[in-house]
Amino acid sequence: MSLIPIVRDYIGKMLQDISGMKVLVLDSQTVSVVSVVYSQSELLQKEVFLVELVDSKSKESMAHLKAVYFLRPTLENVQHLRRQLSTPRFGEYHLFFSNILKTTQIQVLADSDEQEVVQQVQDFFADFSAIDPYHFTLNLQMNHVYMLPAVVDPTSVQSFCDRVVDGIAAVFLALKRRPVIRYQRTSDIAKRIAQETAKLMYEQESGLFDFRRTEVSPLLLVVDRRDDPVTPLLNQWTYQAMVNELIGIEDNKVDLRNIGKVPSDQKEVVLSSEQDAFFKANMYENFGDLGMNIKRMVDEFQQVSKSNQNIQTIEDMARFVDNYPEYRKMHGNVSKHVTMVTEMSRIVEERKLMLVSQTEQELACNGGQVAAFEAVTNLLNDESVSDLDRLRLVMLYALRYEKESPVQLMQLFNKLASRSTKYKSGLIQFLLKQAGVDKRTGDLYGNRDLLNIARNMARGLKGVENVYTQHQPLLFQTMESINKGRLRDVDYPFVGNHFQQGRPVEVVIFIVGGTTYEEARIVALHNATNSGIRFILGGSAVLNSKRFIKDLEEAQRAARLSSTV
Repeated sequence: MSLIPIVRDYIGKMLQDISGMKVLVLDSQTVSVVSVVYSQSELLQKEVFLVELVDSKSKESMAHLKAVYFLRPTLENVQHLRRQLSTPRFGEYHLFFSNILKTTQIQVLADSDEQEVVQQVQDFFADFSAIDPYHFTLNLQMNHVYMLPAVVDPTSVQSFCDRVVDGIAAVFLALKRRPVIRYQRTSDIAKRIAQETAKLMYEQESGLFDFRRTEVSPLLLVVDRRDDPVTPLLNQWTYQAMVNELIGIEDNKVDLRNIGKVPSDQKEVVLSSEQDAFFKANMYENFGDLGMNIKRMVDEFQQVSKSNQNIQTIEDMARFVDNYPEYRKMHGNVSKHVTMVTEMSRIVEERKLMLVSQTEQELACNGGQVAAFEAVTNLLNDESVSDLDRLRLVMLYALRYEKESPVQLMQLFNKLASRSTKYKSGLIQFLLKQAGVDKRTGDLYGNRDLLNIARNMARGLKGVENVYTQHQPLLFQTMESINKGRLRDVDYPFVGNHFQQGRPVEVVIFIVGGTTYEEARIVALHNATNSGIRFILGGSAVLNSKRFIKDLEEAQRAARLSSTV
């Protein structure tokens, strides 16, 4: 139940069955779908000599090339195709769509193909970016829309829901499964998406989803990011999550252009578990262990370099030339990881993140309001703490103690407003309105359930191996509940009359509002234990603290505008 091989297989089939020189034509979203699973060199091996966007204005005739289009089946893309088929630039047109193409759209394309250049039209269900084997994203730009009541912006909310339903449907069509569907009761948007997905799978396109039945149906669980607003606000200390938090990852690429002296071929680097063995082995390691492993990799590289310097005979030279591509690849890999770890160490030092993160983890994992208030106050007064970190600390304090200490909370709001120029008035109050204790379903701080209380106490007594990685996202509890067959129907109802008979062995959890790499790590580590249940995690976007706060700001702005209209 890994997504990457499925998407690679789709793209492989598209390209290898069409012989000769090809141009691959994509849209802004299928660019992401392809780039996370196929490297440029692999595309070249499939005789793809040009990659173009469907909205390109180029009119240059290239009749010697065969065009392979891979597009989302949107109205806009069909219009682009209509225009391009009316005056064909390429010798042949092979059209592939990442989701269900409507009969009316097929008719439009057929009518436009007056010169009969279209050789085939097919649906290949890859309407999502498989960034890791068990983690996919829809990369939605308007991700903040999930926080808006439908009445505020009905058009945007509907298009958001439509895109999410399309993405989820494509995942299950790719997996050849039809799930039973559950959703988080307290979230209107999770309920709406779950119901619209069920309608598509069981009514509108029931024939497409009529796969061979498994003994126990897979489960699709649709939950809301606002049930766990803590995870995307925390600093991260494991490799992949930390790179995303401190530098940023987009479609498995890291932009290093703003970092000091970086070789020209490393201005943008790929961080993919499929293409980089060192990253695959270390993506979930904590920062301390990562440093040791990078040192070991550098030592190994220096040994290889020394052996290459001992070129004394023609045979030695021939051997070096044979091994040169591997040597260059190893050199690039060492350089890339050293650059990133050096940059992250600089940021940690500059922003005093070890100090800040210790307080964050205390706020997320342990009680003690008086000590927490004092720690946050001290950090707000510290000149070297950044505006972003001050804001995150007060947000984490507010989420934890909104009911216990309203007076102290107001003091922190006032201090934050006076110290941080970037703080937007009312943003934390908006966060509490969106994701405060009265809105949440899950036991975010483990203080409702006796078992969680006992577990937290035991953890506190034993001490924690790494103070910076104590936090467990709410997703961990949700997965445990599914594992044990204890996910409460009252909190996570089923859609319609499709109930689960027995414990599922395949589960897709979709987080409306976005996933984090900390959550993806939990899923990957669980799947590595062979416990019998396989999980896939998906979301409308991939978050770090900046993106989560930006979504909050945009939702707050949209809510304010609607109230003034």
